[in-house]
Amino acid sequence: MSSLNKKPLLVGLTGGIGSGKTVVSNQFEKMGIPCFYADKVAGTYYNDKDFCEKLYPIFGDVIFDENGAPNKRKIAEIVFSNPDKLQELNAIVHPKVMSDFETWVALHADSPYVIQENAILFEHGFETMFDKTIMVYAPKDLRIRRVLKRDKTTYEAVEARINNQMDDEEKRKKSDYVILNYKGEKYRTSRIEKVHKKILEFIAQKS
Repeated sequence: MSSLNKKPLLVGLTGGIGSGKTVVSNQFEKMGIPCFYADKVAGTYYNDKDFCEKLYPIFGDVIFDENGAPNKRKIAEIVFSNPDKLQELNAIVHPKVMSDFETWVALHADSPYVIQENAILFEHGFETMFDKTIMVYAPKDLRIRRVLKRDKTTYEAVEARINNQMDDEEKRKKSDYVILNYKGEKYRTSRIEKVHKKILEFIAQKS
């Protein structure tokens, strides 16, 4: 097959806040699998003037500092307590993320598969874009402790974000593979290697 027509298998990786998605994605990268971090990419948009201008009709001046820069923490506080505002924000962020992902995939045509890490993969029906899906799972109480330590935020703020995400059991049912991320590094690594092997086997069967 010509390299112009090659396309890697698309794998979506998700999990609740604090589940350890990025830790798992990083391990796949160490195994040579390219990973696209949707949240990180979306975060860069707040440095773009044209994008920021689209925030004014949604939030007004309240989210901007004295230099005219958007305050992402303030935006998060608003959207995770206001579903309508969250929907409006997603409507301008998500199409841009997916467009950037398509461009990025083309740069990795020689990889057997690529991963997109996306916290809201199932919440917005993005799973239909992917050939396989992976869920990273950790118990809710552990996830909350991780986020409180990581983000220096409040318990209420973490709860609000969790409540805006799909229930873990629903995510598990929808996922092709589940990686438990609370039994230690050795167990996690072993599971990642098994999932990697299964995806390669799936690709070989399709060839």
